[in-house]
Amino acid sequence: MLFAREVKAAEAGYLSAALTATRDQIIERALSEGFDSVGISLPEIGAREVTRLHQVIEKGEQGEMTWLADKLDRRSDPKTLWPEVRSIIVLAMRYGPETDPMPRLTDPGLANISCYAWNRDYHDTVKKALKRVGRWMVDAFDCQIKVFVDTAPVLEKPIAARSGIGWQGKHTNLVSRDLGSWFFLGEIYTDLELPADAPEVDHCGSCRACQDICPTQAFPTPYTLDPRRCISYLTIEHSGPIPHEFRVAMGNRIYGCDDCLAICPWNKFAEPGVTADFSPRDGVANARLADLLTLDDAGFRALFTKSPVKRIGRDRFLRNVLIACGNSGDNTLVPGVQTLLEDEAPIVRGAAVWALSQLLPNEQVQMHRSQSENDLSVLAEWARI
Repeated sequence: MLFAREVKAAEAGYLSAALTATRDQIIERALSEGFDSVGISLPEIGAREVTRLHQVIEKGEQGEMTWLADKLDRRSDPKTLWPEVRSIIVLAMRYGPETDPMPRLTDPGLANISCYAWNRDYHDTVKKALKRVGRWMVDAFDCQIKVFVDTAPVLEKPIAARSGIGWQGKHTNLVSRDLGSWFFLGEIYTDLELPADAPEVDHCGSCRACQDICPTQAFPTPYTLDPRRCISYLTIEHSGPIPHEFRVAMGNRIYGCDDCLAICPWNKFAEPGVTADFSPRDGVANARLADLLTLDDAGFRALFTKSPVKRIGRDRFLRNVLIACGNSGDNTLVPGVQTLLEDEAPIVRGAAVWALSQLLPNEQVQMHRSQSENDLSVLAEWARI
């Protein structure tokens, strides 16, 4: 009997060593494919995070992001999404800019696009790298895998925190001591039972810089985000007119908002991104409001080909550009804004009314009012002047 126990212990030790070796090989391969950090988690979310997710849905805080409520059971439990999963490999790819993006907010004529969207859509780049790692895993270890890049019902930030890559900061995004706040996440679900990493501890301390800098006060409490107040949500996910209470706060931000990420003190340890797909694309990273006002649908699609910006469409994009024009104080933009008062899209015409009202005295704005306007949302904008 003693011999049997010894054999069993030896087998367990051998198995543990083999799994550790497999884990190390996977990490080495992932780093060679362009990822900057790798962690491994059990297929669990955590009771606190699941509770918070359900509270968001119950309160309607998700706004128009209806997919958060869809397949809620799969978001709450990775094993419901894929019963065969035994380990989740979390991979991070950095994209940080070479210089602080915050001074861009002081140039009112600049069309300020969040730096993660200066070039190619990260979903494509990260997923291709995940698939390369995944295909290698299948061949090397005869395992099953599934890959995800935040488009599937995966609650990736809590999983990443449990994998040791970083912790969820007070801005609710993941923070790493090595990568700061500037990195994308992807996941490989596998049926391999790999040794899990220890969760990272919270290193935010008493710092509340990300909360204090938010232009729209989108963080009601630390570690809690009200998406409906977030400029990233408003400029990307929100389909209607921008609520009046947030328009001035948007400044020149026309796609996303980097403020809470850029102010994070942990960025001082982060190296800029090296992937060419995320380097600034000419005409996008340095776009001027005056140039964007003339975009038709074809021009918009050509400028933002393979960019995440393309997904919001020309009309919603011009809505954002017009809000920035209204905040610019630049009267040279008036002719371009006036032209868009006749645009086919009501959401563009309504934003043009507001922009013009910020750039010209009310009596001059009224001179440009069309008597044929019949869209209720646009008429509501005229009624406020």
